[in-house]
Amino acid sequence: MYNYKLIIQYDGGRYRGWQRLGNCENTIQGKIESVLSELFGKRIEINGSSRTDAGVHALAQVANFKISNHFTESEVKSYLYQYLPQDISVKEVMFVPESFHARLNAKGKTYLYKIWNAEDTNPFMRKYSMHVEKTLNINKMKEASGYFIGRHDFTAFSNAKSKKNSMVREIYSFDIEKNNGFIEIRVHGNGFLYNMVRKIVGTLIEVGLGETDAESIPGIIESKERSLAGRVADACGLYLEKIEF
Repeated sequence: MYNYKLIIQYDGGRYRGWQRLGNCENTIQGKIESVLSELFGKRIEINGSSRTDAGVHALAQVANFKISNHFTESEVKSYLYQYLPQDISVKEVMFVPESFHARLNAKGKTYLYKIWNAEDTNPFMRKYSMHVEKTLNINKMKEASGYFIGRHDFTAFSNAKSKKNSMVREIYSFDIEKNNGFIEIRVHGNGFLYNMVRKIVGTLIEVGLGETDAESIPGIIESKERSLAGRVADACGLYLEKIEF
């Protein structure tokens, strides 16, 4: 049995997200599986490290699949390059031990969020960042971000429909920097709930605008009340940047 590992980049703007949907073929997973199934002549199902939402991008998504048929890494990569749409790119294909699983073996994930913080729009980045016209207070946002670090129940900062699984996640670090008109927010943790990063960023934006106090974050986390958290930031500004194993 051969186990293939894929490193994938994609512009998620026109897709319904990563995860294959039964009634929709327009997903990243679905597009890749369709091409691989043509190559191998049988149904291929891939495991992704992170189920990014509709409109979210990836700089280094990781996936794997197992099959008894054998093509070289370069043959698989070339076929994917030829037949995938141009907004999905498989950057690396490699053989890995049979025990490797892209989702179950993931130990940490880093997401990047880009905010264009200027009065005028940025026409070249309008599909790849969230535009906030009013000047954001970076220091207040940094102060607020510190309250998210650690192990918490993030129910208040998720739109996950099911509570059957644990809502507890651990955030290892936050980094917020301003660079050439962009505010870049990086959050590193062991995993993230549905919409969790976008709701946290939305709350930080409200703090930066003076609409929410930084000191209120611990109470919002403790409350587990979704209505108390901030808005959901736009999907177009979010990137899956790195997976750790």
